Amino acid sequence: MPLLILTFLIIACAVYYFISTQRDLVSSDERVKNALSQIGVQMETRWDAIVTLAKLTADYSKHEHDTLMSVIEERRYDSIGTTEEALQQQKEQRQIMSRLNAVLEQYPEIRASAIFDNTMDQLNEFENNVRESRQAYNNAATALNSIIRQWPSAFVAKLLGFKPVKYLQIGDRKSSMPNL
Repeated sequence: MPLLILTFLIIACAVYYFISTQRDLVSSDERVKNALSQIGVQMETRWDAIVTLAKLTADYSKHEHDTLMSVIEERRYDSIGTTEEALQQQKEQRQIMSRLNAVLEQYPEIRASAIFDNTMDQLNEFENNVRESRQAYNNAATALNSIIRQWPSAFVAKLLGFKPVKYLQIGDRKSSMPNL
C-alpha cells in the first residue's frame, strides 16, 4: 500500500510539473508574440511620421515628394510576424530617412518650418518607442528561451514543440533617427 501511494504521488508531481511548465511556456510564448506585435505598431506610427515629412517636402519639390511617397508606399508592411520582417522594415525605414535627409539638405528652409520641428520631435519619440519595444521583445525572448533551454523544462518544451526564438539585433549602423 505505501508503494502504491508513493507511486501515485510521484505521478501526480510529474503531471503537475508538466502542466505547470506547459502553462509557463505558453505564457512566455504569448509575451514574445505580443512584444513583436508592439514593435510593428510602433514602426507603423513611425511610418506615418515619415509620410508627414515626405508630404512636407511637396511644397518645395514635387519630384522629390513623388519619389519619396512611391518608395514609402512600396516598402510599407501591413504587420510584423517575424524578427526578420522587423529587421527588414527597420533597414528600409533607415534608407527612406537617408533619402529624405538628402532632400532636406537641398531645401534648408523646410527645417525652419514649425511643422518640420514638430514632426521630427514625433519621429524621435517614435524611435524611442520602437527601441523600448525591441527591448521588451528581447526580454520576453530571453524568458522563453531560458525555460526552453533549462532542464527539466527543456524536456517538456521539446515534447510540446517549443523552439527558441531569435533576438532582435541592431545592425552595424546606428539605429536612431538621423539628425536632420
